[in-house]
Amino acid sequence: MTTIQTAAKAPPVRFPRAAQPFVALGLAVLAEIGIAFFVLNVVSVPLIAVWVGIPMLLVFVPCVRWFANCHRTILSSFLGVRIERPYRKPPMPGVLMWLRTTLSDPATWRDIAWLLVNAVIGFTLNLLSAVLFLASVFYLIYPFLVWVTPDGVFDQPFGGLFRLNPLTAFAMIPLGLVAFLIWSASGERLLRANAYLAKSLLGPTESAQLAIRVRELAESRADTVDTQAAELRRIERDLHDGAQARLAALSMNLGMAEEMVARDPKQAAALLTEARESASTALSELRDLVRGIHPPVLADRGLDGAVRALALTCPFKVDVMYDVPGRPPAPVESAAYFAVAEALANAVKYSAATNAWIQITHEEERLHILVGDDGVGGATVTPGGGLHGIQRRLAAFDGTLTVVSPTGGPTTVIMELPCESSSLKITPSSGTA
Repeated sequence: MTTIQTAAKAPPVRFPRAAQPFVALGLAVLAEIGIAFFVLNVVSVPLIAVWVGIPMLLVFVPCVRWFANCHRTILSSFLGVRIERPYRKPPMPGVLMWLRTTLSDPATWRDIAWLLVNAVIGFTLNLLSAVLFLASVFYLIYPFLVWVTPDGVFDQPFGGLFRLNPLTAFAMIPLGLVAFLIWSASGERLLRANAYLAKSLLGPTESAQLAIRVRELAESRADTVDTQAAELRRIERDLHDGAQARLAALSMNLGMAEEMVARDPKQAAALLTEARESASTALSELRDLVRGIHPPVLADRGLDGAVRALALTCPFKVDVMYDVPGRPPAPVESAAYFAVAEALANAVKYSAATNAWIQITHEEERLHILVGDDGVGGATVTPGGGLHGIQRRLAAFDGTLTVVSPTGGPTTVIMELPCESSSLKITPSSGTA
């Protein structure tokens, strides 16, 4: 089974053209089922006064939201963009707080209004799209139906206006061709019209979009603050446990060598040798620490060179394809580099891969990064894991992460970062970028 994890806003999957009539027929049936949800919710509201309505709303409102979310997912395929869910979150836990927030949420009442509109207009548009296709199929196979069915079933079309036999039934085929041409021209447009109608009620209003955006930015900022705090703690811990301890030992060795240089030159020389080794080790650890903050190769050679250097350190073959006109801004470049590094590290640790590939391109004002391997698959985004760390790093830049990793492989990690063409630098950035 394929596992897909997304950070946000992955494009909806489009239905193939051949499946659209059956989707339309299913939507027409669901539109009439929605009438039951409409009636139950409308009846529940006045019954709140006698407390019966509260448990009814606790059941029926989530059902309506689930029903609406299913339609958001299906209808998004006809629009090419995802219909967002504009529901408010309760500020505090509790049944009464949830009920109060839900009843005061305009999205709740827009859902209920949509149920009624969908049962009338949506039903008509969907059914018309489906009937045009089914009518074309019906009349195209009409001679066969006349031939295989008993007399009086299909040989007297249009209420017995005239009688047909298996040969004259071929005269009905042009009707099928006309119906098919009409469906080809208007079938998808009818479904798209229904999708736009649903989006106008099920999608967020401008104020709701602003609230959703503010909430996303607040969550992203909180994640960024937590990530930066964790990074600072890591740097402090590495300095304390590594370079600081070695520099303290170096100071002690130099002090003892100073005291012993007169009475025991050989011992003093040994201490100086040990001090030199400690200084060399501390310098190496400091360099590693700096590389973890901002690798020099990234500043010197850009994202292309830094990623190719990463690929050379892997124990298996990694193919790199880089096609970005210019150089991204330093923060985006750094985020992309560490995301690729973490994805490769996960592949080395867990995938048992023999080959991997990295593809970095720039399209539609976004930096597209793909990291794949031919390993065992089964990768998922779990809290505290490496992929979750990538997700949080990208979220700080309003980026997205998609992981496609069926059991048995291959694994593909797809990352996107906003990066406008105007922000790409043609000239190399400085080492302090």
